[in-house]
Amino acid sequence: MPPRSEDPRRDATGSRRGSSRGSEPREPGLGGISDARAYTPRGRTVREGGGAEQRRTPRSNRSGDPFRPALQVLDGGRAGRAGTREPATDGARSGRRSTAAGGRAGVVRTVSSRPVREPFDDDEDAPPPRRRSQPRRPAAQPRRPVRKPRRPPRLGDPRRRLRLGTVLALALFASIGVRLVYLQTVDTPAYADGGLPNRLAVVELPAPRGAILDRGGEPLAHSVEARYVFADPTRVKDRFATARLLSPLLGVPVSDLAEKMRKRTLPGTDTPLQFVYLARGVEIATAKRIMALDLAGINVHRDERREVPGGDLAANLIGFVSQDMNGLEGLEAKYDDVLRGQAGKRTYEVGLGDLAAPIPGGYSRTTQPQPGSSLKLTVDRDLQFMTQRILAKQTAKVKGSVGAAVIIEVPSGEVLAQASQPTYDAANPTKVTSPSDRDDAATTFVVDPGSIHKAITYGAALQEGVITPDTAFPVANTIERGGITFRDTHPADGRTMSIPGMLAFSSNVGTIEIAEKLGKDRLFDYQKRFGLGQATGEGMPGEAAGRLLPPDQWSGSAYGSVPIGHSVDATPLQMAAAYATIANNGTYVQPHLVKETIGADGERSPAAAPTTRSVLSPANAAALRQMMEAVTTVDGPDGQGTGLAAAVPGYRVAGKTGTGLRYDGGKQQPGEVGSFIGMAPAENPRYVVAVFVWSPGGGGGAVAAPAFREMMGFTLRHYRVPPSLTNKSPKFEVFPR
Repeated sequence: MPPRSEDPRRDATGSRRGSSRGSEPREPGLGGISDARAYTPRGRTVREGGGAEQRRTPRSNRSGDPFRPALQVLDGGRAGRAGTREPATDGARSGRRSTAAGGRAGVVRTVSSRPVREPFDDDEDAPPPRRRSQPRRPAAQPRRPVRKPRRPPRLGDPRRRLRLGTVLALALFASIGVRLVYLQTVDTPAYADGGLPNRLAVVELPAPRGAILDRGGEPLAHSVEARYVFADPTRVKDRFATARLLSPLLGVPVSDLAEKMRKRTLPGTDTPLQFVYLARGVEIATAKRIMALDLAGINVHRDERREVPGGDLAANLIGFVSQDMNGLEGLEAKYDDVLRGQAGKRTYEVGLGDLAAPIPGGYSRTTQPQPGSSLKLTVDRDLQFMTQRILAKQTAKVKGSVGAAVIIEVPSGEVLAQASQPTYDAANPTKVTSPSDRDDAATTFVVDPGSIHKAITYGAALQEGVITPDTAFPVANTIERGGITFRDTHPADGRTMSIPGMLAFSSNVGTIEIAEKLGKDRLFDYQKRFGLGQATGEGMPGEAAGRLLPPDQWSGSAYGSVPIGHSVDATPLQMAAAYATIANNGTYVQPHLVKETIGADGERSPAAAPTTRSVLSPANAAALRQMMEAVTTVDGPDGQGTGLAAAVPGYRVAGKTGTGLRYDGGKQQPGEVGSFIGMAPAENPRYVVAVFVWSPGGGGGAVAAPAFREMMGFTLRHYRVPPSLTNKSPKFEVFPR
């Protein structure tokens, strides 16, 4: 190593370079250690007051840096490594000083940083020792050699760890991406609706029940808006005081209301009951008065009430509904799916708090209500009213009686009126003496028709050529079949009797003899053709089908009982339809009550066309009608026809009386069923009227014919049918000579 110089280096002025202690004046820009410390990061300094005239020192002069000795002093007096940088010459140093003295910017290059000594460098390459300002103390002992450090352990290859980390990171991001795609596509609805039910409000949009209209569009039953009153027993403070205030408004006894408001729990649970109906179908005005009372726990809500303007008008046909507007009986039950509306609802998102208003742009879905369709019947309201009135008046003459009346239009088969007695108020269906009072007698009243069945026997015989309108033969007073004796109420005493005479006097013997010539098989076939033994399908629920005795089950007495209307079960409607076949020139037309269905939008859908079939030829049907006129016209020395009381002044009437039996649950009931079925005008029938009256004590026959006369007379006048030419009525001979 080169020997350290013992004398400090001095600059041209004689000052000790590297010393900060000196009082001699210096040239600007040639300061000591303090100036060295003011170097900029780029190794430059700025002369005081000469910032605007800074200049870069030429690269060729950087090796002669005048501040290198000062920096070496700060660095402990060590010089750079040998061969790294040549020491600056005195000439260079003096030249640089002269440059500084001449006023150039004193920008100089800094000394390079102290080189780091590597542990494996030779001693020759070691940097020179730092210069010290004072003489070095002699070493007491030689320097220890530098220990060679251990070689550091070889580290693992980082590339493998890097690859593994990359794979794991990619797998993590891939799984996150797949999950995000799944949530955005598959589970979107579930997450989108999360918490939505807690913010939804549902408002029911009511759909009124359809009306039941008569043929003129007048309502027989329709729905009106109303309110129901309900209570929350857990909030009612004084149930007795509340009941006393509500009783006069609702028309319900105080005790009943107080009992309904009693606190109790739901059956089988500990949950308190919080809702109970106090009244249904309350008028809106009454509901407003109740709300004005501001009773704790009492509230009202929208309801629907079924109104029947006519009270008991066609009640046995219309039926009634429950408080929830479900049809229970009659046409209300049969066509419940047509009449009942489908309520809609509006579901929307609301805000929280007392406002609870719909959130603009929030979730909203509306299901529009679908009001029920209306049912337009074939019934004439005015004719129905008069039919019921007449039937009630006539049956009142017979104690404990049950009556039925049907009026059918020819040739359409439309039922213009269908009355039952007793009847009820459809608005209060529970206020009846017996549930049977609500039955429609025309379709559920199963009877043994008796002599009105004879028209079917004579019609079949005419059609099969067994008899003609001019046929006459001797008729005995009695006839025996199967050990049973059948006799006539108007004995012929063996005289020759005409077919009109047999009908006028309702001869059992003559009818049985004609049926034997016809045969049981053909008679049975015509019974079915006329519509017996099966329900008509008129439209009423629970219609009875009646019963016919098949030919293979005939006993000996059946040859006598079946032709005259015994051993046969039929309803008033079935027998009315059979007579309408005769009035319609021999063509059977299914009787029906429904004319059309009217949708909520006003669209009309006609009912299905009625079933029709040919039973008699028009000629035979006309011949039979003419012979049946004898029942209401024969009045001579030989006797009177059984239906004189049914004659309608001014009109030709063809019909037949009957006396039969009633069966209920397969058991014969006491008393008898009196009936009369006729058509008018007989020359061109427009209407068929059937009247049946049953009484446990008998006497139904005495009121059936008069009831027919009134009903038919009103019907003809109501529809302004011109009177018949009575001078054209035939003259009948009961016992031709």
